[in-house]
Amino acid sequence: MITDKTTARRVSELMLDVGAKLDESVALVQATSSEHEFNQYRRAIGEIMGAMLLKVMNPLYSANPELKPKELE
Repeated sequence: MITDKTTARRVSELMLDVGAKLDESVALVQATSSEHEFNQYRRAIGEIMGAMLLKVMNPLYSANPELKPKELE
């Protein structure tokens, strides 16, 4: 995984921003869509966020533990 500290820090920031935007999109869909549409959308976003965590963020933080946000501990 990424060992360059500057790159790792920036990737971490970007992944956290992407996660926040995905959360925001779930809130938007919840406020404007049917329960069925919302549940489908939330499930899809959960899969994306799970993949981000398992395939990008966890390996990044394993290689750079000092970058791991306290919220993810």
